Amino acid sequence: MAHIRGARDLAFAHYIFTKRYMMDNDPLQEPETEPAAAAETPPQTLPEASFDELPAPLKDACARAGWTDLMPVQKKAMPYVLAGRDVMVQARTGSGKTGAFILPLLTLLDRTRPHCQAMVLVPTRELALQVASEAQMLAGESGIKVVTVIGGVGYGSQIEAFRAGAQLVVGTPGRILDHLMNRNLSLDRLKVLIFDEADRMLSIGFYPDMKKIQRYLPQNLFGAFMFSATFPPSVLRLADQFLHQPDFFSLSGKEVHIAAIEHAYYPVPGMGKERRLIRLIEMENPTSAFIFCNTKKNVHYVAEVLKLYGFSAEALSSDLTQAKRDEVLTRIREGKLRFLVATDVAARGIDVRELSHVFLFEPPEDPESYIHRAGRTGRAGASGTVITMADVKEEMELKRIAQRFSINLQRRTMPEDEEVAAVLETRLMALLEARRREITAMRGERVARFLPLARKLAEDEESLVLLAMLLDEAYQGEIQAGPQAPEPTAAPAPRARTGGGSPGAAREGGDVEAARKRRPRRRKPRAEGERE
Repeated sequence: MAHIRGARDLAFAHYIFTKRYMMDNDPLQEPETEPAAAAETPPQTLPEASFDELPAPLKDACARAGWTDLMPVQKKAMPYVLAGRDVMVQARTGSGKTGAFILPLLTLLDRTRPHCQAMVLVPTRELALQVASEAQMLAGESGIKVVTVIGGVGYGSQIEAFRAGAQLVVGTPGRILDHLMNRNLSLDRLKVLIFDEADRMLSIGFYPDMKKIQRYLPQNLFGAFMFSATFPPSVLRLADQFLHQPDFFSLSGKEVHIAAIEHAYYPVPGMGKERRLIRLIEMENPTSAFIFCNTKKNVHYVAEVLKLYGFSAEALSSDLTQAKRDEVLTRIREGKLRFLVATDVAARGIDVRELSHVFLFEPPEDPESYIHRAGRTGRAGASGTVITMADVKEEMELKRIAQRFSINLQRRTMPEDEEVAAVLETRLMALLEARRREITAMRGERVARFLPLARKLAEDEESLVLLAMLLDEAYQGEIQAGPQAPEPTAAPAPRARTGGGSPGAAREGGDVEAARKRRPRRRKPRAEGERE
C-alpha cells in the first residue's frame, strides 16, 4: 500500500510539474535558452488546482475535513507550494488557508525520513494548536508525524517528538528558538518554511526571534511561503529577507495587488470612548497611526490619555507654535513618534510613509473629510486600516458616508477586557522569553536570588500587585518603542534552491554550523517554465 500511495503521489507531482503547470517544458531538463535571456523572462502564473484532479490520498484528506471542493485560496496557492515557487498569499481567517499549505505538504513530505522537513511559524499558542490539529486531521493515517512546539508546557514531550522523527513542526518562534539553541531541534534538512499570519507575528514583535531562527535555516530550502490577512510595508520587507523573489496574489480581487484600505467601525457609547480607544490600540498594535478628533479639546484630551497609558503620542492643533508643530511633524515622519492626534485642519498636507492605521475618535462632520482622513494610510499601494468609533447617532451618519462613497464598511464588536489581557500576555511573554534567551551566566545568578521572593509574591493575593507593577514596567518599554520593524538593509535569506524532486529527495546530512558561516547568496531568476 505504501508503494501504491507513493506512486500516486509521484504521478500527481509529475502531472503538476509537466502537463498542467509547466505546459510543454520539462522542468527537470536544462532550459534551452541562455541564462541571460532566461533571467529577463517574467515568471509564469500557475493555473489553479482542481479538486477533480487531486490524487486519492488528498481527496481522502479533504473528505476528513468535510470539503467537497477546494476553497479559492487552496486552488490558487497549492500549485505554488507544490512547484516550490515562493509566494505571498493574502487570505483572511476562515478562508481555508491552512489547508492551502497542509494539503501540498502531504505530497511533498517524505514519510520514510525521520527528521523535520517542514516548519510552520505562527504568532500564538492557540493558532499553533489549531494548525497542528488540522494538519493531523488532514494527514490521517498517512504516517506523517506532526509536533506542536509552544511555550507554557514542558519541553519533554516536544523533545521526544523530535527524537521520534516528527516531519512537520508547528510552533511559535520563541519556543522553536529555545529548542534550536539547546540543539534539541535541527533544521539542517528543512525543505519547506511557512509563515502563517505574518502580519500578526510582526505586530506582536517576533521579528527579532525570526531573524535568529534564520541563522539556523539551510541554504537549500525547496520553498518558503507567507500567508497573511494584510501585507503592510513592514511585512513586505520581511518577505524580502526570508523569501526569494516571491510571487504575490490576493483573494480580495481579480488583480494581483497589495491589500487595499480596510474600513471598520465599532459601535460605542458616547461616554468612555478614550478607554475603548486604548483597547483597540492594544489589539491592533499599529506601527504608527493618526487619531482624528473633531475638536481641539478632544485632540489634547486624547493625546494626554495615550501618554498616561505609556504610548508615544503628541497632539497637533492650531494652538501650537509653528516651531512646536514642525518638531512634532519631524518626529512622526522620522518614526520617532508613534501616535499623532489631530483635527482635520491640523493634519492637512501631512504625508507620512507607512502609516499603518487611522483611528477616528469620532466620525467627521463633513463627509468629504472621511476620505481625507482615510487617505492618510494605504499610501502608494500599501495596505492600511481605518477604524471609527461611533455612538448611535454617529453610526447612522457613518453609514451614509459609506454608502455615498461605496465603502465596504465592516461592523465589529468591541473587544472585552479579557481578550485584550490575552493579547498583552502573549506580547509580554514573547518579550520576556527573548530577554531570557540573552541572559548571561552572571545575570542568571543575580536573577536566581529573587526566585524565592517571586514565588512568595505569586502566592500572596495582596502582594500579587507588586509583580503586576514589574510586568507593567517591562511592557511600557515595549510600548514606547512600538512593534519592531524589519531592518531595511538586512541580508537576504541564506539559502538557494536545489534541483528536482520533492524535499524528501534532496541531500541527507549537512553541516549546519558551516552553513551558518557561509555568506548568504541570492538565487538566479528562473526562466519561464524552468524549475531549479
